[in-house]
Amino acid sequence: MDVTKSGSNDSNVSKVANRIDRPIVLVGMMGVGKSSVGKRLAAQLEFSFIDADDEIEQSAQLSIPEIFENYGEDYFRDGERRVIARLIEEGSRQKIIATGGGAFCDEQTRALILKKAIAVWLDSDIDTLVERTGRKDNRPLLKQGNPREILTRLRNERFGAYSQAPIQVTSAEGPHSHTVTKIIEGIDKWL
Repeated sequence: MDVTKSGSNDSNVSKVANRIDRPIVLVGMMGVGKSSVGKRLAAQLEFSFIDADDEIEQSAQLSIPEIFENYGEDYFRDGERRVIARLIEEGSRQKIIATGGGAFCDEQTRALILKKAIAVWLDSDIDTLVERTGRKDNRPLLKQGNPREILTRLRNERFGAYSQAPIQVTSAEGPHSHTVTKIIEGIDKWL
């Protein structure tokens, strides 16, 4: 379901929030805004917000670039899978979980999210992704060549996985509040 219009009000937001009985998991490419949009979505719904990458770093006592450098991507994905499973299962169901860009591409992680959470695919065009990812120097996969080429390749490779999310929202330039509204409307229609 691609949601493109916006305009929900506070009472509708409360009604939607009250109907949500499982975590909302944001999936999509690095730089699409899962963390920044996720924080605003959590505030709007009065849910808690968890960044899976932060939880992975806390569990490993290493930064994600250090995990990639010292142990490789397969090791990272295994730990990521376990952390996301724990986050989905633990505590309140009223939470927003932002995942790393490759998390939903892992078959086991994707199956768990689709079964026990509400998956929302935040999508964006390549120009926006290049601009946003260029703001930070903490993206291990982008250090292996031209960021635009890498993002284009990754987006093409991951499209099939991301498209399995039942809710798709485009995160474009402009206030994140527009994206948050589109997510809430998408969840409302999906519930």
